[in-house]
Amino acid sequence: MTNLSGKTLFITGASRGIGRAIALKAAGDGANVVVAAKTAEPHPKLEGTIYSAAEEIEAAGGKALPLVLDVRDDEAVEAAMAKAAETFGGLDILVNNASAIQLTPLAQTDMKRFDLMHQVNTRGTLACSKHAIPYLAKSDNPHILMLSPPLDMQEKWFAGFTPYAIAKYGMSLAVLGLAGELRKQGVAVNALWPRTTIATAAIKNIIGGDKLMQQSRTPDIIAEAAYQIFTTKSAGFTGNFLIDDTFLASRGWTDFDQYRVDPTQALAPDFFVPADSVAPCSLGPVAG
Repeated sequence: MTNLSGKTLFITGASRGIGRAIALKAAGDGANVVVAAKTAEPHPKLEGTIYSAAEEIEAAGGKALPLVLDVRDDEAVEAAMAKAAETFGGLDILVNNASAIQLTPLAQTDMKRFDLMHQVNTRGTLACSKHAIPYLAKSDNPHILMLSPPLDMQEKWFAGFTPYAIAKYGMSLAVLGLAGELRKQGVAVNALWPRTTIATAAIKNIIGGDKLMQQSRTPDIIAEAAYQIFTTKSAGFTGNFLIDDTFLASRGWTDFDQYRVDPTQALAPDFFVPADSVAPCSLGPVAG
């Protein structure tokens, strides 16, 4: 495939951050994008709503369908998939991006918070995938993409935030299983994860504040990598756990500095990146 013109993407958590960036990248080709997220009203600490994202998608050249969706609600998920297919005549790509996070050890984690992370991350991914499959199976190049890490089962990726790690790795386990379940139908199921922290609301408000934001890459690097996945023929390209810059380097990318928030800062490594994954470029500060 050469582009995403006329393709329909269903993106959870698309009102801001990585989901929004993927949506806008696809919109540049004239894609149809379902903006599925909970934020219908402006939030004092979070930029963007499903409606502001939809306006940006339309301005970028795409068509948008904003839908208020809680991925924990099975009936709502099923109805949203049906509405997407009815509006745009089908469904080609599902992006399971919605995620909840709290980086605390078990002793400091309320079980209701674990329930939320599990229900949004693991269960929400399964629910969206389940209800998307009948529509994706009719596409000529169907993809499911999880924004989740490689299955590098090391103690260091669990200790300190075991509840979150379990909920997040659940998304990756879904990749492993669904790749096998859907291979004969030609539906590609892959995972994409950033090597460095990405400048999103979660980084600013939960993990590291403004300092870590400056040490991050922009969501555009994830959007570019996702675009390269979606424009690859789905048959035979499934079950992959991809790191953003390594995957882009395999597709000919050499300029990764364009994605830095602040080139004078060293890039901060993200969680869950395997030790044997070698960066295709320096993560140190760029000389002025």
